This record gives sequence, structure tokens and C-alpha cells, in this order.
Amino acid sequence: MKLIGGMALAAGAVTLVSSRPLGLRVAEAVEPEQAREEERPALTLVPTFVPEPKAQPARSTLHRVANALGLLLTIAVVVLWALFLRPQSLGGPASYVLVSGRSMLPRYHTGDLVLVERQSSYHVGDVIAYHVPKGDPMAGAQVIHRIVGGDATHGFVVQGDNRTAPDVWRPTAQDIVGAKALRIPNGVLVLQFLRSPLLLGLLAACFVFVRVLTRGSEDELEFPKTVSVPA
Repeated sequence: MKLIGGMALAAGAVTLVSSRPLGLRVAEAVEPEQAREEERPALTLVPTFVPEPKAQPARSTLHRVANALGLLLTIAVVVLWALFLRPQSLGGPASYVLVSGRSMLPRYHTGDLVLVERQSSYHVGDVIAYHVPKGDPMAGAQVIHRIVGGDATHGFVVQGDNRTAPDVWRPTAQDIVGAKALRIPNGVLVLQFLRSPLLLGLLAACFVFVRVLTRGSEDELEFPKTVSVPA
């Protein structure tokens, strides 16, 4: 008998002798679920900036337009104030007179605020505010009455609408503060409000509100998003 490649050869017959049990594989068995887990790639959370969808450019454009309109409105208000409302103490044409007394009834009442503006010339019928001329015990006091006569060279004759006689003073052009441009009934209430702590509180609240809205828009445009990408 001879052994060839794991087979035993006998006389007249061939018998296969296997060194391993029949029906068994050499490789180790692997469960299907375990194989799938080993093949599945691991996921890692990586923070990254992802551009906004198509709505972002529209929001950004609206934000820029709103800022531009706000800037234009601010410039317009400043120019208007500088041309018409800037006080004479700051080089402007305007002055503000608070009415006190009964001499200009029935149109002007105590507490009314009158905006007067300097003019190149004044005429009969104009309501003017003027300073009592120098040399008088009341020099420097401010009076608001109506011109009823006179001229700029020799002095104007002024009289209150509720008076039967003209003033004793004859203001010239250099004594006149300005002619009436606007009357604000009970304007003293506006002055009191401007000086009150309530206005400061409202301004502070508006500033904080606008700041929060602006900061919220910036956060929406810049906040990084977290996405899942394969490791």
C-alpha cells in the first residue's frame, strides 16, 4: 500500500481518505450582523459653515436696503434741522419762545411754544419776538408782540393783540430775534416731556430693541451649523 496526496492505494481498489471531516470548511464562521457592522463606516460630527438656502440672499438684500433707507432718513432729518430748526446759538436761523401772559389773546396762550426765524426784513402784521433794547431797566427781556407800524431804521411800533396801547419800546432789526414761523399749542408740555426721565427710558428701550433685532439678523447669517460626514 502506498500513500499519495492523502489517498491510500490498495491493490485493485482506490479508497479516498480525507484528513479533515467531510462537510466542514477551514475558515471560521462569521455572523452576518457582525460582518455588516464591521463594514459600516463610522460617522463623526464635524462643525462646518453651510451656506443658507436661496432665502439668504433675499434676507441680506432686505437688510442692506433697510440700512440704506435708515441712513437716508437720518441724513434728511439732520439737513432739515440744520436749515430750519437749528438754534441761533448754534449759528442757525431759529429760536424758540414760550408765551407767558394774556397780551396776545385770543390766539396765543400761556404755555404755547412759538418757533421764530430770523428774516431779512420785517413788515407790519408780523408777529415778532424781540429783546428789550439796551438802556432800559428791562433790557434783554424777550417779548412776543405784533408789528403795527414803524420801520427797521427808526424802530418798529409793536403791540399785543389783547392790548389797547403799543409797547413803550421801539425795537430795531438788531433787537428782533425773528418772526413767527410755527406755533405749538401747549408746547410747554413738550418741553417738560423732553426733560423728563421717561423720554430717556424710552430712547434707551428703543436702542436696545433695535440692537437685539440687528444682532439676531447677524446671528442667522453667521451661526455655524453641525452636519454629519463620514470619517
